[in-house]
Amino acid sequence: MLNIAITVDPEIPVPPTLYGGIERIVYLLVEELCKRGHQVTLFAHPKSETSAKLVPWRGKRSPSLFDTIQNSHKLWSHYQMDRYDVVHSFSRLAYLSPLLNRNVAKVMSYQREPTLSQVKKAQLLAKVESLSFTGCSNYIANQLKGVASVSTVYNGIELEKYQFRQSVADDAPLIFLGRLEKIKGAHLAIALAKQSNRKLVIAGNISKAGQKYFDDEILPQLNENIKYVGAINDEQKNDLLGNACALLMPILWDEPFGIVMIEAMACGTPVVGFPKGAVKEVVLHGHNGYLAKDMEGLVDGIQKIHEIDRAVVRNHVAKHFSSEIIVDQYLSVYNNTIAACRGKRKE
Repeated sequence: MLNIAITVDPEIPVPPTLYGGIERIVYLLVEELCKRGHQVTLFAHPKSETSAKLVPWRGKRSPSLFDTIQNSHKLWSHYQMDRYDVVHSFSRLAYLSPLLNRNVAKVMSYQREPTLSQVKKAQLLAKVESLSFTGCSNYIANQLKGVASVSTVYNGIELEKYQFRQSVADDAPLIFLGRLEKIKGAHLAIALAKQSNRKLVIAGNISKAGQKYFDDEILPQLNENIKYVGAINDEQKNDLLGNACALLMPILWDEPFGIVMIEAMACGTPVVGFPKGAVKEVVLHGHNGYLAKDMEGLVDGIQKIHEIDRAVVRNHVAKHFSSEIIVDQYLSVYNNTIAACRGKRKE
């Protein structure tokens, strides 16, 4: 069994109650590792709830240099006491700074666009073969290839937490679930619903950056057919996703992964979206949803959504994105990094 330290940014508890995709993945990973008998220490928000040993961060703001120094020191001091086999970071790469030249296996997982200049600096400072990287999709991992040792480990979900629905009503609504910011495309979801003559449920949090967008482009279009229900918890999410005919992903950016896609698919709900970023890796056109490069193509996908077998959609998630599969893959990364690190050790 391994002695594992896992870190996540300090702003949101693990697991999150509402928004917090990375924190959901960390919770899934930590709980499954503990279930398998590994010794796990989680460095996270003080209100986190976990089966692992919890070490609360002192610094509460990721962008703060002072808080970063505090948290880096805390990780370093606990490493000196507990001598972990591997330190796995979902937080800032800077948190690993005191450990880079130490002969301990380190894994940095990117759930967003990596900053290659920082990766290169870390590689120069790290003990040879002691630092490896993962990306949550090929889209992310490919950005690191040629710069660092990297592999793709997709995000996953606890499949049993999502209720599968073999069928939905003929007039089942479309759903948009995500942050209400322009790059996520809620305004395009509204246009798609109108063009396909479908009802639409919009759910998600409104960030400070997205408030004007919501007020100007979303709020004026709400009516009995286009509804906004706010941020939702896991129970509400299960109900809304499961009773929708399709999840809309008309994104205007390169999505690093998009956990909501596999959450919808776990309920049997197919996905219709633009093939940007990782969307084309998760959605297989005509199998578990439809992809198109323009609005007309997405409307066409919505109109033939009934041709998708919802059992096939669910099975695709079970085969590729279950928590068991994802944790197996992370353990493989751990063991490979540990072996490489120890292979370079000078006795």
